[in-house]
Amino acid sequence: MLETNPSTIDPSGVHRTITPSVLYFGTPVGVLSTANADGTSNLAPISSYWALDDLLVIGLGASGHSIANLRRRPELVLNLVDEGRWEPVERLGRTTGADPIPEGKREGTRFVADKFRMVGWHPLRSSSVAPDRVAELPVHLEARVTGIHEEPDGIASVHARVRAVHVADELTVPGTSHVNPERWRPLIYNFRHYYGLGDRRGIAGIAEVQ
Repeated sequence: MLETNPSTIDPSGVHRTITPSVLYFGTPVGVLSTANADGTSNLAPISSYWALDDLLVIGLGASGHSIANLRRRPELVLNLVDEGRWEPVERLGRTTGADPIPEGKREGTRFVADKFRMVGWHPLRSSSVAPDRVAELPVHLEARVTGIHEEPDGIASVHARVRAVHVADELTVPGTSHVNPERWRPLIYNFRHYYGLGDRRGIAGIAEVQ
């Protein structure tokens, strides 16, 4: 929980000091592929990540199945989601690849071994890492983990270097390695509501404000 001083007064009268439960001010939604112990791939939706050059920084729960997979095999694929696919992402968010279900998961979470089949997606072999890509999603960032930093309150930040980038051909500028921003329409997680670059697309089940 964020700490605030309730006596703080903004002299301009424009701002108000608040204590939000999350700080999702609008980030693109991703689906993280990691390698299970049996060689299959787990999928988990994420919205806490950013990139600097070829470095990805990803925020995860320290007790979840994805981080357990990364500790064992430090490779991943960050599959980026286009704005029309919020519903399968939301279904993924209600599942876990861990059995038994880890403590701290929200009520109603269920174990699913094959998440690809559960949401109707198909695995696509990666070129440089073990976890599979998601064929239906338009952008795939294959990466290898260089470090995991664990905070005392049950969250972890994963650092990973991107090894390969795959983008749907129609999203690229022909003859270049550039993504066409006029065509790339990411799904945005905005305070647990799903948006495109325009109108709201849907609401996460854990949203506090409907």
